[in-house]
Amino acid sequence: MAKRERVRGVSASELKERLRELVKAIVDSDDYTVEAADEAIATLSALKHLKSPNSLDDFRLPPEFRCPISTQLMTDPVILSTGQTYDRPFIQRWLNEGHRTCPQTQQVLSHSILTPNYLVRDMIVQWCRDRGIELPKPVKDIDEVVTNADRNHLNSLLRKLSLSVSDQKQAAKELRLLTKRMPSIRVLAGESSDVIPQLLSPLSSPGTASTDPDLHEDLITTVLNLSIHDDNKKAFAEDPAVISLLIDALKSGTIQTRSNAAAAIFTLSALDSNKHIIGKSGAIKHLLELLDDGQPLAMKDAASAIFNLCLAHENKGRTVRDGAVRVILNKMMEHILVDELLAILALLSSHPKAIEEMGDLDAVPLLLGIIKESTSERSKENCVAILYTICFSDRTKLKEIREEEKNNGTLSKLAQCGTSRAKRKANGILERLNRSPSLTHTA
Repeated sequence: MAKRERVRGVSASELKERLRELVKAIVDSDDYTVEAADEAIATLSALKHLKSPNSLDDFRLPPEFRCPISTQLMTDPVILSTGQTYDRPFIQRWLNEGHRTCPQTQQVLSHSILTPNYLVRDMIVQWCRDRGIELPKPVKDIDEVVTNADRNHLNSLLRKLSLSVSDQKQAAKELRLLTKRMPSIRVLAGESSDVIPQLLSPLSSPGTASTDPDLHEDLITTVLNLSIHDDNKKAFAEDPAVISLLIDALKSGTIQTRSNAAAAIFTLSALDSNKHIIGKSGAIKHLLELLDDGQPLAMKDAASAIFNLCLAHENKGRTVRDGAVRVILNKMMEHILVDELLAILALLSSHPKAIEEMGDLDAVPLLLGIIKESTSERSKENCVAILYTICFSDRTKLKEIREEEKNNGTLSKLAQCGTSRAKRKANGILERLNRSPSLTHTA
């Protein structure tokens, strides 16, 4: 032990030089001492330590250093009013969840003040220092702390999904609530590739979704809740079963299930790679059907998902081919989600087929009317951006734009008072009109 203590704190180059001397002495002499061999072993061990420092796994952790909740080494030990010591992030989360008892003793707490346990903290620091272990850093995000109790609870609920329909419905309802209010469960669900198949197994049985709409809704909503966690987005979108079941939900679920399926697609489409996967899946067509159905609860979720997906260029063509322009213009004429739908239409206006359809469906008067009547600067900006593309792509529409400008000065007003982008687009259209003063035909 003395030899080991002697080499601790020496640099790697010094250790190598000393090891070279010791090995040479041992190899060159048949009469080397046991002490020389021990020192060579200690030096080699010290070199190994420099390359691979000790970890907690190399030592038996004293029970009094473990948090009773996490069972891991405490980094910030605190004392509860009952006198029990816990790691701060884990007991804080317990309290944040509304518990007012001690996890170990079940005693009702007289107060929820957490007092630092400096004695235990100093003992842990010294214990780590003596063994060359770096003390783990305290957990910063309390809400995402995962405990063994969380793991056991999640696994128990997932097992119930393979039992009777009654057990499935009970487990699905609890999973929906847990994944909504506990970020740690969302984190935990992404740690294992087995979670998704287990979660979706009841929906894989023929007829389950149609005969048990509550079960269907709870499981799809659980997928939505889990998709909020960034680390789950990629795995969910790359699992064909997840996207397939979300599309099934868009087609055949209750209105709440369809809405939550659309919301799940929206959250998953935050990743660019997922936009391509979802676009190829055929989901856009069913999102447009949901938008066209006119259920207020679901339309906004559908519109948000469509907008996100259309940020990928390849999805614009799919969206236009699936009939988006007609659906969007019909909703706007009904004064429904005008801001949101104009944002989608502005994205689609870079596609020639979309411009052609807007011309055929008399979009120009609608867009000019919104510029005149809307109080939303965002709506006016998107309208004039679409009109700018239309008038430069289809000169037959210049006549009705000119008539509107002559009668109401709509674009001139926007060129003076709009956002910087709106002013730029309005001035561009006005210049176009001025270059074609004698245009009166529509052929």
